[in-house]
Amino acid sequence: MTLLRELLQALRRMLETIGAVVLFLARMLAYTPAALARFGLVVQQVYNAGTLSLVIIMLCGLFVGMVLALQGFDLLQRFGAEESLGTAAALGILKELGPVVTALLFSGRAGTALASEIGLMRATDQLAAMQMMAVDPVRRVCVPRFLGGVIAMPLLAAIFSGIGIFGAQLVGVQLMGVDAGQFWSQMRTSVEVDDVMEGLIKSSVFGVACSLIAVYEGFHSQPTAEGVGRATTRTVVISAVVTLILDYMLTALLL
Repeated sequence: MTLLRELLQALRRMLETIGAVVLFLARMLAYTPAALARFGLVVQQVYNAGTLSLVIIMLCGLFVGMVLALQGFDLLQRFGAEESLGTAAALGILKELGPVVTALLFSGRAGTALASEIGLMRATDQLAAMQMMAVDPVRRVCVPRFLGGVIAMPLLAAIFSGIGIFGAQLVGVQLMGVDAGQFWSQMRTSVEVDDVMEGLIKSSVFGVACSLIAVYEGFHSQPTAEGVGRATTRTVVISAVVTLILDYMLTALLL
């Protein structure tokens, strides 16, 4: 009975947290038109979340594409289908690896920065000072950062996919000896617009989820150094789990 009671309490807390997150999202969406009117704040957050993450995104995209080409070539060679390496690499990166790995990197780099920044503002009473001056901290602090992450994620995923395909071509054509014409022609023939749209949809959903988690955790963190650290850790863990769950759900839905 004790175990059942604890499970029910944990389920209740989880449902309460989900409800609080949904209400927080609805509150930010209500402020979105006003935040877009001050587009400079959003552009600054796109720079912080997107541009400052370019180095790690491009570097990881390059090596992910190179590793995928090595593994794909080894597998396809067993069936005598090395010329299909471009198709396999493009579909794998565009539909799965690009959105998922970008979301994981985004939560580890930009998500933690958002959570710690807002959490530090909570710990130093900056958010309380805004409320005393009749300035809504959700509207002034959270919404621009949320929109910046939402806008930056699909752009980062597109860059990751492009660099990843280049890395796959670099290894497949230059190192493994796959014919360059077959590599690109097979890719152009097999990859359709729906495949690109699937990656775009996934990256957009992941951007909303990761940005929402980071902003929510930072805004509701305990006003202590330990509380900010816990909020940052929860941001990475929850974002990674939610990304993988959403990836499965979206893949099943889009297929």
